[in-house]
Amino acid sequence: MRTQLLTLLFSVFVFIGNAQSHDTITATINRNKITCKQFIAPAALITVGTLILNTNLNKELQVNARNFFGNDFHTSADNYLLFVPAAQIYLGKSLGFQPKNDFQHQTINIVIANAIAVAATEIIKHAVGEERPDLSDNLSFPSGHTTIAFTNAALLYYEFKDSNIWYASSGFLFATATAALRVANNKHYTSDVLAGAGIGVVSGLIVSYWNPFKSVTFGKNRKSTAYVFPQIGSQIGLGALIQFN
Repeated sequence: MRTQLLTLLFSVFVFIGNAQSHDTITATINRNKITCKQFIAPAALITVGTLILNTNLNKELQVNARNFFGNDFHTSADNYLLFVPAAQIYLGKSLGFQPKNDFQHQTINIVIANAIAVAATEIIKHAVGEERPDLSDNLSFPSGHTTIAFTNAALLYYEFKDSNIWYASSGFLFATATAALRVANNKHYTSDVLAGAGIGVVSGLIVSYWNPFKSVTFGKNRKSTAYVFPQIGSQIGLGALIQFN
């Protein structure tokens, strides 16, 4: 039983990777349409997370996780790992991988996808009112950290999947690590991180294909700089500063 949690969370990465890799094949036929199959993985994650909410299985998984990692386990790594996939989006081109979008539109997609994900998560948190395992508040379900991590991982995947599938998929590894550490830190139940992962993948998927402001240009001779930065405090999210010269 002690390895149930790690097995379940690792299966999140494998499940999403397999489902989204199948999408790579269909995308070569039609790159601009979202298919129902692309929502299977996130829908399953949200469904399973919701079904085990407030169940004995959920509590048992939490107890086993605490026994596995140790009751005194604590790390702040989960506050930073969730932003790694976003950084990978910017680094990909310098590593020799061809992105789908330029720097400006990558930034736009990151900001909008994360805004959607955070808004959806906060609405559900306040509606459900699940108490955290450490009893710190009633905003446990779903996990905001996990939602952001999987949002950025999904954006990374759809940005580079046609260039290098391994690099594109690597963000899900950091996202899964974020989810596991949220449970290990006793901040979330397994149900919370599963639902958060699903919401994140949906957010990244929709924005990647919708690609807001794709046709917007800021002038051929105008230069722009953009800075996307993490916001860590009572709320976790991303901020952006865009300057046009």
